[in-house]
Amino acid sequence: MKIILLNARPGRSVTLNVNSWVKAVASLCVLGIPLSIGITIGVTSADNREDLVAALDLLESQLDAQKNTLNHGRSEAIYQLEAYSSKLADMQARVVRLDALGERIADIAGLTSGEFDFGDPPALGGPNETLAEPTVQADVDLFYQELDSQLVASERQLGILRTMMTDRLFKRENTMAGLPAAKGWLSSAYGLRRDPFHGKKAWHKGIDVAGQEGSPVIAVAGGIVTRSGTKAGYGQLVEVDHGNELVARYAHNKENIVKIGDLVKKGQVIAYMGSTGRSTGPHVHFEVYKNGRHVDPASYIRRTIR
Repeated sequence: MKIILLNARPGRSVTLNVNSWVKAVASLCVLGIPLSIGITIGVTSADNREDLVAALDLLESQLDAQKNTLNHGRSEAIYQLEAYSSKLADMQARVVRLDALGERIADIAGLTSGEFDFGDPPALGGPNETLAEPTVQADVDLFYQELDSQLVASERQLGILRTMMTDRLFKRENTMAGLPAAKGWLSSAYGLRRDPFHGKKAWHKGIDVAGQEGSPVIAVAGGIVTRSGTKAGYGQLVEVDHGNELVARYAHNKENIVKIGDLVKKGQVIAYMGSTGRSTGPHVHFEVYKNGRHVDPASYIRRTIR
């Protein structure tokens, strides 16, 4: 192999003979430098790629951890919200029951309408004095605990009042007291008297309350109607079993408006005053039987319910 070097001056040049060893050195220089540069770049790029992959893996793991934390927080928030919603629904149902119970007790007690209106929230007021403190989870939980305790106490107190008022109402309903007519006056007492038809002495088994024809005849206590119809001497008769072995008869009615088996309440109209049967004028003949024997109704008429 020859290498010819040309000079700028005309006619002058230098020729070099290159042997095999020189060829090898020259080839190594020409080809080795780019190869070494490529290897160096390749090694450097490989190292950077490993670092980049490691960084990406680390970032991905951090993102996964944050995603898990976010999902856990969201699940916890949903759980808390569902728990509070369930608690609020339960408390709302209990408040509705308390309102109904309170209205029932107010009705039984005969409280003035509007004095205790359980359908409206209680009247509250005052200047705005809100504390500028953040609400934390513990405060919310404590609020629910206090509200739940208040509801439990209210339910217990109203339950006791309901029992007392129900017992009182039951006693009032089932205690015979008062006149058997809405309006009238006592025209004949219980016991021995002169018979109004023949003038002879006879035993009067009840009392007579005279009044205007068509006036309401009312039950002196709650009970069950055991007879409603015509009976000899009594005319139109209503018989009511008032319990406690007490049975009352309401006789000489113009019209009976209850039938056998009816449940009647104290003060309920059961007939209209008349003069049917053996009677001299409009009145209600009232008899009371205790354990099957007639007794003086006056003691029941004068009774005061406590």
